[in-house]
Amino acid sequence: MIIVQIKENESVDRALKRFKKKFERTGVLKELRRRTFFQKPSVTNRKQKEKAIYKQATYGTGND
Repeated sequence: MIIVQIKENESVDRALKRFKKKFERTGVLKELRRRTFFQKPSVTNRKQKEKAIYKQATYGTGND
């Protein structure tokens, strides 16, 4: 549970902004979006490999 203590003379907008930042850091929304549909483990692994290959090709190994 996220708790935001409102400081003395602090506006509600400022406290809401702090709440949103804390909420974003927890990764709840990201996890929710990830779980909205099922993806087979083989597809997940294939995407990870493709991403790694792309990064390797784009950024290289640094041995040039």
